[in-house]
Amino acid sequence: TIQCDGKTGVEMEALTGVTVALLTIYDMCKAIDKRMVLRDIHLVEKEGGKSGRFLFSSAP
Repeated sequence: TIQCDGKTGVEMEALTGVTVALLTIYDMCKAIDKRMVLRDIHLVEKEGGKSGRFLFSSAP
């Protein structure tokens, strides 16, 4: 869980950080298996800001 009192959302920075971490792991493991797949990287929950509360749901 990440909390921020800033005026702008931090979800893009958090998603970027997660993706970079996964790409680092991929880079270290690609010699073993290049078929690895990075998936299901998404925002789970966000509160505040202009759009209010967001809660990820698997249903469209």
